Amino acid sequence: MTKPDFSFEKAAQKRGFRHIAGVDEVGRGPLAGPVVAAAVILDPANIPDGLNDSKKLTAKRRDALYDALLIAADVSIAEATVAEIDAHNILRASHIAMVRAIAGLSQVVDHALIDGNMIPRDLAVSSETLIKGDGRSLSIAAASIVAKVWRDRHMVTLAQQHPHYGWDKNAGYPTAQHKLGLEQFGVTEHHRRSFKPIHNILYQDENLSD
Repeated sequence: MTKPDFSFEKAAQKRGFRHIAGVDEVGRGPLAGPVVAAAVILDPANIPDGLNDSKKLTAKRRDALYDALLIAADVSIAEATVAEIDAHNILRASHIAMVRAIAGLSQVVDHALIDGNMIPRDLAVSSETLIKGDGRSLSIAAASIVAKVWRDRHMVTLAQQHPHYGWDKNAGYPTAQHKLGLEQFGVTEHHRRSFKPIHNILYQDENLSD
């Protein structure tokens, strides 16, 4: 099984770029909570061991790498809110979060390595896309870990305010517990109203109240 390496970053360095950021987002699929992006510029002399696609790591390993990255790398985390997701769409909102994450780095980015196949339209820096980049580029893998850990922790916090949906375990994804919570307790301010399951519940409620 291949693991991410630093080859894309080295290739960009050979083209004259100095500050190269890996960028990834998490949270496109959930019914609740923000979409979160992270941008990470790794220090080539101090890259934490074990970086990989966040989905291939245990929660314990992700947490340890998250803490290590905050110390060893230039890290920025940004979100697009539920209101922004509903006002635009989830793809556009994820791109808004990516642009914000890049802008939030302490170093000015020369070149961005972006997970996926689309460059955000508002991104003003040189960039390239990498499909399944979190399994190919160490910088994108780092960004995937940071974004996931931050969002998972955020959803645990929201679960304390709204305990009926299981967000501390499902991070807002449509699990059986989450769906049961929606049936029994309805929609919260953290639910994405533009997503079909939530829209259908609200539409049904409107019809019942007419």
